[in-house]
Order: sequence, then C-alpha cells, then structure tokens
Amino acid sequence: MILLFTVFPSCTPKLSPVEIPVEEPQNFSNSGEDLLPDKWWTSFNDPVLDSLVKKGLEENLSLAGNLEAYYAALARVQRENSSLFPQVDVFSGITSRKAQTDFSEDFEYRTGFSASYEIDLWGRIRAGIQAEKYTADAIFRDYQAAAMTISAEIATTWYQLVTARRQLELIDEQIQTNEDIVKLIRARFAGGQIRAVDILRQEQLLESTRNQKIIYETDLGILENRLAILLGRPPQNIENFEQGILPPLPSPPATGLPMELVRRRPDIQRDYNLLLAADRDMAFAVRSKFPVISLEATGQFRAGNFDNLFENWAYTLAGNLFTPLFYGGRLSAEVDHARAVKNQRLYEYGQTVLLAFQEVENSLLRERKQAERLVVLERQLDLAQKTSRQLRISFLNGMSNYLDVLLALDQQQQLERELLERKQEQLEIRIGLYRALAGAFELPENNSL
Repeated sequence: MILLFTVFPSCTPKLSPVEIPVEEPQNFSNSGEDLLPDKWWTSFNDPVLDSLVKKGLEENLSLAGNLEAYYAALARVQRENSSLFPQVDVFSGITSRKAQTDFSEDFEYRTGFSASYEIDLWGRIRAGIQAEKYTADAIFRDYQAAAMTISAEIATTWYQLVTARRQLELIDEQIQTNEDIVKLIRARFAGGQIRAVDILRQEQLLESTRNQKIIYETDLGILENRLAILLGRPPQNIENFEQGILPPLPSPPATGLPMELVRRRPDIQRDYNLLLAADRDMAFAVRSKFPVISLEATGQFRAGNFDNLFENWAYTLAGNLFTPLFYGGRLSAEVDHARAVKNQRLYEYGQTVLLAFQEVENSLLRERKQAERLVVLERQLDLAQKTSRQLRISFLNGMSNYLDVLLALDQQQQLERELLERKQEQLEIRIGLYRALAGAFELPENNSL
C-alpha cells in the first residue's frame, strides 16, 4: 500500500497516515534512457511545433480560463485568511427625538468604531484556511493538466495536418499514374490489344483516387480549423500554416519509477490536494462542535450637537463564550458528510493513480506493436511494388490479364497511403506517452504572481 504523511500545526486536528487503496506497483514494462523534459515537444526537434505550442500556451482561451480560476481560488484563500484578524467597523449616525409636550425636537450625534475577534483556540478557522489552500493548489494542478492537454492536442493536430498535406501530394502522384495508365490502355485498346472492360476498371480506380483526394482536402481544412482554435484564433482569420515534415521518432524516454510519476503528474497531484482539502473540511466540521470564544470592543462619541461631538466618549469591552447545545444532530451530520467526502476523495485519488499507470503501459505497448506493424507494412509495400511491376511487364508482353495488374496497382496505392498514416500514428502514440509521463507546467512568465 502507498502511505501519505502530512504534518499540520499542533492546534489543528492532525492528519493520520492515509493508506491509499493501491497495491505497490512494479516498474513499468519498458523504459528508454533519455530524460523527458517538461517541455516534452522539444524532443521532436521541430521549430514549427515549438512555435505553435508556445502560441497555444499563451493564447488558448480555455487555458486562460483555467488560470483565472486559479486566481479566483487564491482570492478565496485570502478571504478566509482574513478571519484570523480582528474585524473593525466605523459607524456614525444622527437620532431625532421629538417631545410630546412642547413639540420640540432634539438631535443626538454619534460616531465611533466597533471591533470583533474570534479566538481560534481549537484551530477551526485555520482548518478552513488550509482547506481553501489545498483547493487552490488543486485548481492550479487543473491548469497544469489543461496545459499538458493543450500542448498534446496541438502536437497531434499539427502532425495530422502535415500528414494530410503529404497524403494530398501522394494522391496527386497516384492520380497522375492512373491517368497515364488510362491513356496507355486506351491506345492499346485502339490496337485491339485490350478489352473495353479493362478501361472501365482503370477509370474506376482513377475516380476512386480522386474521391480519396476530396476526403484528404476535407480533412486538411478541418485540421487547420482545429489548430486555429487551439491557438485561440478564429479559423476564418488564419492564413496557411507553415509547411512541415514528419520528424523521425525520437529515442524512447526514460519512464522512471511509478511513484515518481505519482509525484510528477498534475492530475494525480490535483486529486491528492482535493483529498487533503477534504480532510481539512472534516477538521473544520469537527471543531465547529466546540465552544467559540470571541472578543468585542466598541468606542463612540455622543453629543446633542455636532460642535460638541468629540468632547464626550465611552467604550465597552466584552468577551463572549458561544457553545453549541442542541442542533438536532446537524453538526454531527456535517462531520459525517465531511468524512464521507474525504473517503470519496481517497478512492478517486487511488483511481487516478491506477489510470495514470494504465496510460503509460498502454502507450508503451502500442509503441512496441506499432513499430512491429510498420516493419510488416514496409515489407508488404515492397512486395506490392515488385508484384505490380512484374505484372505490368507480363501484361505488356501479353502474358497476364489486366485485372491482375489493376488489383496489384490498387493494393500498392492503398499500402502507400496506409504506411504514411501509420507513421503519423506512431508519432501520435509517442505524444500520448510523453503526455502520460509529462511533468507539470509552471505559470506563464507574464502571469506569475
């Protein structure tokens, strides 16, 4: 089991060792040697990607909203922290009194101040402040997790965009090849060396590749729009993005120990801080059942006319003891509620840890299998190219049916497109692994507090 120990001030209820319901994890199934930087996208050595991620982290509107939520949480901490200090108010007023006998009217002028202060003898107020601090830190971890998600989405969308452009170039090459073959077989048809049905089949393949081009053009436009939104800009205002290439796959990153991942990932730290906040909420509920000791002071000037207002003054000092006596079980119910919420946060934290381990293991497995798949696809494509070439030669020599040539050509072109997609998918899997292993993002420089 994983144990968490937290020390709190002696005047507040201490957090006992908390046993997270997760078995001690073994090391990850595979690991590289390169240390993964917090700015993991720099591992691709792609200046265009670096620029896009930088813009996204600075200008993405959802991320900006997460940052403002953190600032709002800090303000709540400051608000709660003010409860440790006396509250001082200033007042002034005028009172009119009219006698019934002579109908004369007297005025009384008053001004002064009042102060009140609750002695936090049992640590109730401090427990509430700590709860808000942990909640604020959890919201900051939300911002970090959102930044990690935005950077991963930008990288994935960018390489999908690069792949769509390359697919368009490839499909144009395939269309040109198919058009040339149509011309060739039409000439052979005129010489009586080919059947009309073979021309129709080749034209059908040509139209199929043209249809595929429309699909890639649609995908390209959608990806450009998505990337624009990630950068915080209207898609209709975006000019063409820079050209790019699919980079070679970087060497595998070091996965580190599972418990290092628990301390590094912001989503895990978010749930951990929510657990600590729930514990402090429970402490607050427990201490709310104890007596409250408060001090009050009032000083004021009073006079019948304004000119003599500051000549006479008086003050009062008072101490109050307020003890809950009978609330129909409401205070005990609040403690029970806080305890149940704490247990809920405990299990949510454990589940988040398990899902993080799963993400890493899934990414490691997918990357290994994707590498194997690419090797098989490359062999398939090589064999398809050789087969298509041999069948074309045989057909030109009158030794094979054109249907065999057509089927081989179609398979070759499909494999060319699939290989390009699988290479992009390999980068996407690596981005998923980087995201699963990534550390936290700090506040942007222009927004630091």
